[in-house]
Amino acid sequence: MELVAKTINGLEGTLAEELKELGAQKIQILKRAVAFEGDKKLMYQANYQLRTAMRILMPIKVVQIKNEDELYKEIYKIDWSQYFTVKETFAIDGVTASKFFTHSKYVALKSKDAIVDQFRDKLGIRPNVNTFNPTVRINVRIFNTTCTISLDTSGDSLHKRGYRVQTLEAPLTEVLAAGMILLTKWKGDSIFIDPMCGSGTLLIEAGMIAKNIPAQKFREGFGFQNWKDYDRRLFNEVKNEAAAKMIDKLQFPIYGFDKDLRAVKYTLINLAEATLADEIEVKRKPFQRLEAPESKEGKGIIVMNPPYDERLKELDIEYFYSQIGDQLKQQFAGYDAYIISSNIEALKKIGLRPSEKYIVNNGPLECKFQKFEMYRGSQKA
Repeated sequence: MELVAKTINGLEGTLAEELKELGAQKIQILKRAVAFEGDKKLMYQANYQLRTAMRILMPIKVVQIKNEDELYKEIYKIDWSQYFTVKETFAIDGVTASKFFTHSKYVALKSKDAIVDQFRDKLGIRPNVNTFNPTVRINVRIFNTTCTISLDTSGDSLHKRGYRVQTLEAPLTEVLAAGMILLTKWKGDSIFIDPMCGSGTLLIEAGMIAKNIPAQKFREGFGFQNWKDYDRRLFNEVKNEAAAKMIDKLQFPIYGFDKDLRAVKYTLINLAEATLADEIEVKRKPFQRLEAPESKEGKGIIVMNPPYDERLKELDIEYFYSQIGDQLKQQFAGYDAYIISSNIEALKKIGLRPSEKYIVNNGPLECKFQKFEMYRGSQKA
């Protein structure tokens, strides 16, 4: 079957690599998405194991349209009874980037009308809409004049892993956190430090990567489990195969720090939900007083999500970023530090030259994700 994995801007290449490792065929990188081909088992695996996918869509029809009447007719032509019955529920996500269709909610409403009318015309009764937990979730995407109608195999967005029960302000999504770590090429093979851990998302995603825990191990369900052709035995096979590849213990330590006592408390709660509380060490300490942990394992990497303007007074932020640079240089020689921020001017105040740069989106914010290599002495030496 043809499938499309949706992702965050900037993580398309990372998602394509994940799909390649799963055995996907005909992989094609798109904007905020990756198209690929695979069988039902691969569709289950993509939902259960991919760390940088937001949704897995299965296109069922692609048509050219220019107005609402054409949209209605093309949706109506699909035999919806093969996907769900009148006693079941459905929901529609509309997405549009077209001069002919300017409102995504209207696209969803018109599509809903076509589906409801088809059932009513055939059976005299109609199915109900359930936006929270539908039997079938349908995605209608219009780009210019191209309309792609897909079944959403995931149901809820795949960033909802099921382990995060407590959050602070402006948290990273689980998908972005995992993507940032995968961009560093870290696989649990050195020390990992998050010095501003917030509610612990980076720590948990790092722990799951290091122990090869499937991204959705703690999730309750997927959209495809409501479908007529759901194969429980096959999905259990996917979960069992993934479980067999998990690692019992971390090979290198993972440390989290934060100056906020509430952040430490929330992180510990979330770590417990992810069954990682006994393996990841979390302490309350401001970054300005942080020292590299003493260890026999050598050096490692630092991945951090420092506050942007919305969490710091604008007058303080550039000084704060200069403190980050000073602390990295003085205390973390030999480490590689990766920092994400949407504040480009503040990033310059770190006072270090990045050796790698990536552009990723954190929600609506375009961010730079940069690598800084902490040399002993000068870089030249």
